Amino acid sequence: MEHISDFVKRHPRISSWIFLAVGMVIILLWSAKDVGLLPGQLLALAIATVLVAGLSVWIIYWETEPPVDKNAGGN
Repeated sequence: MEHISDFVKRHPRISSWIFLAVGMVIILLWSAKDVGLLPGQLLALAIATVLVAGLSVWIIYWETEPPVDKNAGGN
């Protein structure tokens, strides 16, 4: 369990992506169980869901990054 908490502390974005993607794929599989999708279609939706989760985490972390000072430097 300590390895997981160390990984989360060292890589917060990747761990957020993993946790969000797992949750979103579970919801996708649960909601698509009676639709009758082919395995390839379900796989394509799962891949798209994982990519959307990654994009969501990326957008969320835009707000937490400190602003870059363009005046700082050697000029």
